[in-house]
Amino acid sequence: MKSIDPQSLSVKENYKFLTGSIIPRPIAFVSTLSETGVLNAAPFSYFNALTADPPLIAISIGRRDGVQKDTSRNAAALGQFVVHIPDETYIEAVNQTAANLGPEESEVELANLTAVESVKVKVPGIAEAKIRMECVIEQIIPLGGTPDKPATDLLIGRVVHYHIAEDIYSQGRIDAKRLRPVGRLAGTNYAKIGDAYSLTRPE
Repeated sequence: MKSIDPQSLSVKENYKFLTGSIIPRPIAFVSTLSETGVLNAAPFSYFNALTADPPLIAISIGRRDGVQKDTSRNAAALGQFVVHIPDETYIEAVNQTAANLGPEESEVELANLTAVESVKVKVPGIAEAKIRMECVIEQIIPLGGTPDKPATDLLIGRVVHYHIAEDIYSQGRIDAKRLRPVGRLAGTNYAKIGDAYSLTRPE
């Protein structure tokens, strides 16, 4: 067993260990609306659920040299965003939205994705997604880096509306096999759902 002190590593080396170890990671495909009306969309794999009471989710969105990305800035300004769960049917389009575009350009248009009106927020969703969650900002917490240049923004969102495709929904549950979600590994690698099995929790 190799023993390593993270303080002896560079940021890049720590990143490689974290992203190579914490796998597969769920991906949040997040749409936001800029103050000038540009529909932004980008994927983030530092993402998970926090609690069901109320339904809260968290997304860590890294900064560039302390500067917020469009997603964080837009979400903070409007107080709203939409999270989609990427699946095998449109993951290549999601990957295209990771391109480094200016704030005046729409990744949704670049990837030829279809915007669809939301019910409770102003931010449009993406029609290709089998699951989308309309969210409002609960908290935004700058983390890491230095006080002047935080390394990331932790977006905590409260889900105010779900959209779930009929073919993956049954009796209040979601069929993971039909959803066919895609998870993130290290580097440029992704993962599909493999063999699933059940374990009974001890009493």
